[in-house]
Amino acid sequence: MKKGFRIQNAAADNLVVIIFVVITAAAAPVSGLSAISIVQEILTRIGRNCFLVFSLILPIMAGMGINFGMVLGAMAGQIGLIFAVDWNIMGVPGLIFASLIAVPIAAILGWLAGEILNRARGREMVTGYILGFFMDGFYQFIVLYLMGFIIPVHSLNITLSRGYGIRNTLTLDSVRQSLDRLIPLRINFPFGTINLPLANYMVIGLLCLFIIWFRKTKLGQDMRAVGQNQAVAHAAGIPVDRTRIIAIIISTILASLGQIIFLQNMGNIATYNAHKQTGFFAAAAILVGGASVSKATITNVFIGTVLLHLMYIVVPRAGTNLFGNAMIGEYFRDAFSYAVIALALVLHAWRKRSNAEAARSSLRGGVNE
Repeated sequence: MKKGFRIQNAAADNLVVIIFVVITAAAAPVSGLSAISIVQEILTRIGRNCFLVFSLILPIMAGMGINFGMVLGAMAGQIGLIFAVDWNIMGVPGLIFASLIAVPIAAILGWLAGEILNRARGREMVTGYILGFFMDGFYQFIVLYLMGFIIPVHSLNITLSRGYGIRNTLTLDSVRQSLDRLIPLRINFPFGTINLPLANYMVIGLLCLFIIWFRKTKLGQDMRAVGQNQAVAHAAGIPVDRTRIIAIIISTILASLGQIIFLQNMGNIATYNAHKQTGFFAAAAILVGGASVSKATITNVFIGTVLLHLMYIVVPRAGTNLFGNAMIGEYFRDAFSYAVIALALVLHAWRKRSNAEAARSSLRGGVNE
């Protein structure tokens, strides 16, 4: 019974991963894509998306769940890129300039978000999600009205015809794929060539080292303690509210940098829409990787990014080949993406309730059958 129970628990813990493995394994042959093209696309997307997903780890560690408020950091990153394009700063220096503008803005927004989430204790995820919509209105007001009217904008190429406000779509020619091409690596195989954005992977590697180091620091240990039990952490003298705010600030700053990395790879900004789904896709990726709203690891980030984007690559093509309509594949892709978040939250609630019942049973001296 115990062995069967352990197997059942392991299957439940990895149910989301299993579902996505089955979906992609079934869709890959039908998509008609070659193995080398799939691998190339996956490697590109890992370098483009992982940084954003990593920004979710610290709030989860601090017991605040998925930080859907990371879109505030994405907005800060986009503002930084707008100024980099306006000042026409080329290449990697342009990305650094954008980061220098984005990080202070993200830190302030993260502090505000942390203060609000502390007042919505126990409902951080839904509060962060709504907070993203709320702050989007301020972002739209700044970008659509203040830039060029009150905030100086020098380039007429990025403003609307009325003389103020930023265009709906900006091309990032000055910084386009500048990080991707900084250290190019070509690997030749008999069946094809793979281009690896090595600089992106080095940046992600540095972030992994930072997270590993941070977990061992006093602040990192405090975050773990707060995530496990806030009452016990408070009794131990840990400043619970301050620790939670710092977790959100770091997460928001990482999200701003991740959005800059993401957009420089894409080569353009949908000024008023690019940030809106950032939190959703990052949350879907980390949950697909086997994380929960209470526990996440570096491994979950990489597994989730690979599986989610593998589905994004093969399912639309499979839908096209099966039904003659690419939109059907897109519908499946969106449905599975939303379903994985719902399933992960349901599983977390189910496990939390089961653990609570088991704890009550043990206190009563009962025996689980």
